[in-house]
Amino acid sequence: VQLQASGGGLVQAGGYLRLSCTASGNIFSINDMGWYRQAPGKQRELVAVIGRGGLTDYTDSVKGRFTISRDNAKNTVYLQMNSLKPEDTAVYYCNIQGRRTMLASPRDYWGQGTKVTVSS
Repeated sequence: VQLQASGGGLVQAGGYLRLSCTASGNIFSINDMGWYRQAPGKQRELVAVIGRGGLTDYTDSVKGRFTISRDNAKNTVYLQMNSLKPEDTAVYYCNIQGRRTMLASPRDYWGQGTKVTVSS
């Protein structure tokens, strides 16, 4: 299973970006999909998560600014980031909990990370 993330870049404060992450390969089903981020010198933190049925949750600092969504037919998760702030600067990683077969236990898969830089 491979996760390919894209959409990062350099943006001014107040701007927006949309991240995408597509899972490919031998995967039977995907449960939760999410985005994490890691700023320099800080631990990786969960930014947003979406369940297979569409339920979502966000870390407090992005509520009202970020929106996570998914397209189950395309095995893709998105993160729309609006009103970006310099403190949103980080490498963003997508994560899925998936099964390779019906009987397999779910496990985590990670994308390679996409860098988001917000200038003040």
